[in-house]
Amino acid sequence: MDMLKGDQIAEANLTDWRKLAQGLHARYLVDDFAAGARFVVAVGEAGDALGHHPGVSMASGHVDLKLSSDDAIYRDDDGTEYVVEWVTQQDVDLARRITEIAAEHALDADPASVSVIELGLDTAQSATIAPMWAALLTGSAEAQGRGTPGDEIRDATGRVPNLWFGDLEAADEDGASRQRFHVEVYVAPEVAEQRVADAVAAGGQVVADSNAPGLTVLADADGNTGVVCVDISAVNTSATAVD
Repeated sequence: MDMLKGDQIAEANLTDWRKLAQGLHARYLVDDFAAGARFVVAVGEAGDALGHHPGVSMASGHVDLKLSSDDAIYRDDDGTEYVVEWVTQQDVDLARRITEIAAEHALDADPASVSVIELGLDTAQSATIAPMWAALLTGSAEAQGRGTPGDEIRDATGRVPNLWFGDLEAADEDGASRQRFHVEVYVAPEVAEQRVADAVAAGGQVVADSNAPGLTVLADADGNTGVVCVDISAVNTSATAVD
């Protein structure tokens, strides 16, 4: 099944869900663990009917859901096809059904609270170093390139954050070695500005925001950087405001 582009996801107007990194994410608030379990059972039955299921994480006060397809088809500019992990129409269909189930259970969504953490490593030789990181992070060589046409490390069980590889700039203008590892924090678009403001108020500094709100790079007092990320391509501007 073809992967959906950002504008197609936006047009679906999934008000309970936010597109973060490779998937759709939702959080539903529950009174207790038992209420969450009943909701998850109903979601499972809906998934059985559609032949597709979300990833689930549950606590006493909420149920977190992630929807993505591990057999989505991506085509590059020359038409070459790759099997990737991404959002497809079956994810949109199940997201709509889950929203209906949540309403039947009188559960409120909390889309502003969803978040995903990924790791980034700048390198000029990802193919050479990726096997070690796959072994270290997941214990499986199959994690290298899973669900991506590149060398990224993606654990099939979701136990650890994804590790992707960026282009290496050998040194800053002053010749000093630059940070090569950094954290990517994916957040809902409506909270990105506040997340950046909170980090600045806590002692951080914005060091690059030319691609904001999609990417905002912050540094701590030691110069270590992290990035607040928003998938603005998947935002329905009529439903979610992004400054």
